[in-house]
Amino acid sequence: MEQKICGVTGHREIPAEYMEQAEQDLRREIEKAIADGYTYFISGFADGADQLFARIVLEKAKENPALRLEAAIPYRNRYKRLMEDGQTKAMLEACAKVEVISEEWASNVYMKRNRYMVSQADRVIAVYDGREKGGTVSTIRMVHAQRKEMREVPVGPYLPENMINLGYFRNAPGARRIIPSSAKKA
Repeated sequence: MEQKICGVTGHREIPAEYMEQAEQDLRREIEKAIADGYTYFISGFADGADQLFARIVLEKAKENPALRLEAAIPYRNRYKRLMEDGQTKAMLEACAKVEVISEEWASNVYMKRNRYMVSQADRVIAVYDGREKGGTVSTIRMVHAQRKEMREVPVGPYLPENMINLGYFRNAPGARRIIPSSAKKA
């Protein structure tokens, strides 16, 4: 049987009031991927959603040794900086593979990293707040252009009430907007 690969895209900054729900929903999507037969996961190791995804996958790998995580790092100096932080270093050392996309920084290294991850993945989980500019939405558009499966973790204040992630996430039954507890009516 061919290995099924799941990647992630998401925002670097998830507002504190959304973090707990975002983590729960991301965990649920990773668990669903595992239940659906995914055993190989790819993270770009950016702050925020990427590292949260990596941490959850590595937790799950302790329970299920068949699971593997790959780190897709945009350029060599980014890798060196990540290795300076003890927690991130431990996660990188636990990866089955670390792929450094470019030796040198250039203005397009993050897009190259995202293109690499999408080309490898069969499914991509998007932690997305509805903004129509930036690396996350560009990656989402790439996923759709390549006709890959997309799952979503909608989060944050920018997500329109009447639209879930630009209307692209038709394959995400039960998708819901995350509303912080402080904004909920009593």
